[in-house]
Amino acid sequence: MFGRRGLTPEGENDAPPRGIAEPRSVSAGFGEATLSPPLPLPAANDRGPGQAARPAAETGASAKIREAATQVQGRILERIDSEVASRLDRESLGRELAEPVTEILGELKIQLNQREQRDLVNLILDDMLGLGPLEPLLADDTITDIMVNGPGRIYVEQRGKLVLTDAAFRDDAHVLAVAGRIVSQVGRRVDESTPLVDARLADGSRVNIIIPPLALDGASISIRKFSKKGIDLDMMARQANVSPEMATVLKIASRARLNVLISGGTGSGKTTLLNAMSQMIAADERVVTIEDAAELQLQQPHVVRLETRPANLEGRGEITMRDLVKNALRMRPDRIILGEIRGPEALDMLQAMNTGHDGSLGTIHANRPREALTRLENMVAMSGVNLPARSVRTQIAAAVQLIVQISRMRDGLRRITSITEVVGMEGDIITTQELFAYRFEGEAADGRLKGRFESAGLRPHFTSRAEYFGLDRMLLDAIG
Repeated sequence: MFGRRGLTPEGENDAPPRGIAEPRSVSAGFGEATLSPPLPLPAANDRGPGQAARPAAETGASAKIREAATQVQGRILERIDSEVASRLDRESLGRELAEPVTEILGELKIQLNQREQRDLVNLILDDMLGLGPLEPLLADDTITDIMVNGPGRIYVEQRGKLVLTDAAFRDDAHVLAVAGRIVSQVGRRVDESTPLVDARLADGSRVNIIIPPLALDGASISIRKFSKKGIDLDMMARQANVSPEMATVLKIASRARLNVLISGGTGSGKTTLLNAMSQMIAADERVVTIEDAAELQLQQPHVVRLETRPANLEGRGEITMRDLVKNALRMRPDRIILGEIRGPEALDMLQAMNTGHDGSLGTIHANRPREALTRLENMVAMSGVNLPARSVRTQIAAAVQLIVQISRMRDGLRRITSITEVVGMEGDIITTQELFAYRFEGEAADGRLKGRFESAGLRPHFTSRAEYFGLDRMLLDAIG
């Protein structure tokens, strides 16, 4: 029995069904970079410069429906059979909730029109089956990041800007309930003993959750939405993320099996560029990917995806990136792709690149190509292996052949600012040559930055390798 009506798990009943809006598909494109909001932060209902305000009618309706949901939801839970409800899909459950919601609204003397009642049912469904007020934000393909700063402040990155939304949780307990629902899907927990958790949603979106006592102002949830909209190097060239000539060189680098390091800051588009370059990997190659949180979207048929595992509550069972890199070497890979190099696994990755696994790719946090090499050297030192600095640099120079620097700029557009080739060693110094660079020239009236992608006109050191793959003529034409 479900509420006041007989009901089977399939959702059959004697009342005429009411339509429930289908949830929209979740997708997010390459997007634009986040710009910092003006300080101090605006109040919950205020909008700062550059923040897209919603129409007043929409804001009012949203607040009205949220208030109604607060009053209705507790009564709904008293009238339904939770066990039966858990076996229904969203559409069937929505049809079954429509009538009791109408009855409760009448009892509470809350007047809503048909559309508002439908929105109210959807809001209740989001809370029962999904992630509450985050569901509409996840369904909006113009949003690339969602940031929850306590129950009353939910920001999103939308078209390159930080926007304060009208969405809100009821209270701190509501935020914690949604956080618990997220982590339970991947077999983890978030509580005072484990107040910091990395997880992912069913669609692959990456989630970071931190709760009190570490988060002083209430639980914080950060979601980097998973992009279902594929992007390749040609599309990046059309979007002015890179010049056509640079895109050609990157295609050749991937096809000619160069070991490539993609360098950039947080949110600069490193993973997106890695996905784009990986599309040039041949279908007959065996690829092993290693990530902390699975984000790569390789299209090849022969891909083995590996993901790290944190320690359990007893502090046992942790599987690190280094463990997975060592294991990957026993899996007969043609290429190894690291989602991000951030620790002692750098040494094992360099050894893999130097022992026949050419064409490997990885990302690293750094602001410049030279800084990426320094960080790589420092991470090798984190492995605990006591190697002379010259020996480490020799390994790096032999393993890494190309560094691609990508940056998010203040106009909200990501651009590849440098393609730098690692040439070799001179004494104790790793030598490089920059093949392409982005030159800033000013700012247009619409706020977009003006600049040009410039070729250095240098013959790449890997030309002979490109010739082996029959790509030398194309390479020299692109260099100009």
